[in-house]
Amino acid sequence: MPEAIIRLHIERLPEGVYLATSDDLPGLIAQGRTVAETMEIAQDVARKLVESFQEHGDPLPAAVRTFDGSLELSLPVATA
Repeated sequence: MPEAIIRLHIERLPEGVYLATSDDLPGLIAQGRTVAETMEIAQDVARKLVESFQEHGDPLPAAVRTFDGSLELSLPVATA
């Protein structure tokens, strides 16, 4: 399967960790100590969810798009 694109929401919790969820791919929940770690875990969870859809013959949610070669991201950068 070509690469899929989903929107990811990441928020910092009061405990100091980050939580990622996606309205595009229900069931995606990932938690990490940094934004980068959270994104990496979320990518692994998303991959497993997509594989599960495929293995069961279920269609992917309509919001999951095929990567068309272009992507725009907001990039967090630490400041002093």
